[in-house]
Amino acid sequence: MSRAFILLLDSFGLGATPDAGKYGDAATNTFGHIAAWAAKEGKPMDLPNLEKLGLAAAAHTACGEWAAGFNQRDGFTAAYGAAREQSTGKDTQSGHWEIAGVPVLFDWGYFPKEVPSFPKELTDKLQELTGVPGFLGNCHASGTTIINELGDEHVATGKPILYTSADSVLQIACHEQHFGLERLYDMCEKAYELVKPYNIGRIIARPFVGENGNYKRTSNRHDYAVPPHAPTLLDHVKNEGGEVIALGKISDIYAGQGVSRVVKGPDNMALFDALLKVQDEAGDKSLTFVNFVDFDQAFGHRRDVAGYSNALHEMDARLPEFFAKMKDGDLCVITADHGCDPTSPGSDHTREHIPMIFFGPGVQGRALGISDTFSDIGQTIASHLGVKPLSNGTNLL
Repeated sequence: MSRAFILLLDSFGLGATPDAGKYGDAATNTFGHIAAWAAKEGKPMDLPNLEKLGLAAAAHTACGEWAAGFNQRDGFTAAYGAAREQSTGKDTQSGHWEIAGVPVLFDWGYFPKEVPSFPKELTDKLQELTGVPGFLGNCHASGTTIINELGDEHVATGKPILYTSADSVLQIACHEQHFGLERLYDMCEKAYELVKPYNIGRIIARPFVGENGNYKRTSNRHDYAVPPHAPTLLDHVKNEGGEVIALGKISDIYAGQGVSRVVKGPDNMALFDALLKVQDEAGDKSLTFVNFVDFDQAFGHRRDVAGYSNALHEMDARLPEFFAKMKDGDLCVITADHGCDPTSPGSDHTREHIPMIFFGPGVQGRALGISDTFSDIGQTIASHLGVKPLSNGTNLL
């Protein structure tokens, strides 16, 4: 029996790529800078399971430096390496699609870093179609910050909060009770149609709850994404009779294309619980793909270094539970989709190498070097599952 698992730590970069300077990210290193911060605080990071798999060695391959506090130099139990993105930009969709064999070689549309960020003809038409009294925000912002800044006004006026980021995205935040969840979804569906001429990749519904300046986003987020422009690894597996189980926001990112089953969870640890349950259920030729989103949305974008470090420690502590449930024929890869260095200014993603850490009962520990495309990950999994090869990428194992 052959099964595959992709554990994607959203935004967990291993250091700037050679072209990162074009994106203003030449000095970024998500993992390295978190480790340096922890060491400076007198509390060096301790990720024994990830380190034994080869995480620090993969980071050294990527950036030429050993992360502070990580001392293992050999005896790794996984095939480890790093990958550079072939796609343009540093978007969520681009990273995920390229992992699955479909690089994004065109330019997405983006909204400018100015106020207002969105064209007047776009917001006027959206207001006309939805009947809202107007909009708040209309700028680049951190989602967790802007709902606390504008949540009270939103509740009082009924005006949705619009914002964007360095991603090709328009995000709409509304209170679940005061505005209504279904009403928010309906607005996002209308916005999805309106942004097509701008070549925008996603509309994201960002529902939240709370009161009096203390608001929290809920797990009812929904992405309305442009579907991949070519068949992905997910399509290949599903089309050949394998089950594709999408945990977290994976199904949204691929617009449901190639997905057999969707499993949601409010945070990293709930998703890990769901992963363990799926691990018991998944059958032969199955692909389980989970996105651990908190690294990105809760800590990377918020530039919360301590929170990011704590989340990595939580993840590392849970890995033995996953190891214990692995079966003969299982292949797992730990990876990411881009960086989001919490020590960098601003709140945007960063153009970095991503980890490629393959492990399982049949995998020998060894160095893989640096891949020139994320698609090597998907091609390796396609080969393992015995499905049709992808159009891009090389089998690394």
